[in-house]
Amino acid sequence: MSTAPLDLWHHYGRTRAVTDQSVPTDFRWTWSQDTGPGPEILGDLTARRIADLGAGAARHAAYLAAHHHPAPRVTAIDASPAQHATATALFGHLAPRLHLVHADVVDHLHAARGTYDVLYSIFGALDFTEPQKLLPAAYAALRPGGRLVCSTLAHYLSGEPAQADVVHADISAKTPDGTATTMRRWVLQGQVWAKLLDSAGFTGIDVQVLPGTAGRRRAADTLLVTAAL
Repeated sequence: MSTAPLDLWHHYGRTRAVTDQSVPTDFRWTWSQDTGPGPEILGDLTARRIADLGAGAARHAAYLAAHHHPAPRVTAIDASPAQHATATALFGHLAPRLHLVHADVVDHLHAARGTYDVLYSIFGALDFTEPQKLLPAAYAALRPGGRLVCSTLAHYLSGEPAQADVVHADISAKTPDGTATTMRRWVLQGQVWAKLLDSAGFTGIDVQVLPGTAGRRRAADTLLVTAAL
């Protein structure tokens, strides 16, 4: 008999969900969320089908649904039952402009072949999903002319350099009952992401570094990764 995987995101963001229940008024790609480019990186969203991969509490997706009105809606996908429940409690009122989906991202993308014009991830699915599975699935889910835009760590939060090969790190996490465990995170150099995207079929690949905010605790540089069909 199969069992569902433990929800390692059960505890994440619970305090903020209590203290900050408003629809965001800003959208940033950087780790610090206070500098750098905003939603303009996604291009003109008019009549575009867009999805957030690993949306968590769906704050970025809620911003787009409230302020940019992509047609017919923004789809926010996350595999965590707790994160999906938080997103529903916070932003369920934005339906049908915001569509919250509780699903494995790779499974959803395979089922949505040729559906989306824009896919994006902000320290989301790109970081926590095996890239050799995620990127081909994203390619298949995009329509001709579609774009993938992602932000991910340019180096580990400890300051250690990103991996020069497709190697994951085991990072600290907690099960719903509070037991310490680990989850996988991919922190890769820009050229590694570029090679993976090329192998998945993407073109127009660009990787740029967005510097972290000086003086902040756990400041980190961000890789902004864009690619197209």
